[in-house]
Amino acid sequence: MDLNGILYAIIVGAVAGWLAGEIKRGMGFGLIGNIIVGIIGAVVGSWVFGALGISLGSGWIGSIISALVGALLVLFLISFIKRV
Repeated sequence: MDLNGILYAIIVGAVAGWLAGEIKRGMGFGLIGNIIVGIIGAVVGSWVFGALGISLGSGWIGSIISALVGALLVLFLISFIKRV
């Protein structure tokens, strides 16, 4: 992965993590935490959509939507684990 790919992953992760933190109130982890949740969410989202055979297209919007759905799943799992 080159520098542009890393920067792309950080930007998409930051946006997706911030959006997920806004949607699921009380689950924001700060800037660095949101970036990490967003990057993990991007991996989870791309795996879930790939397993379901759903393609959101290429580009920023598809990547952010996929990462957002994945980040929401990650936040749901974190809140479930924290409750138990």
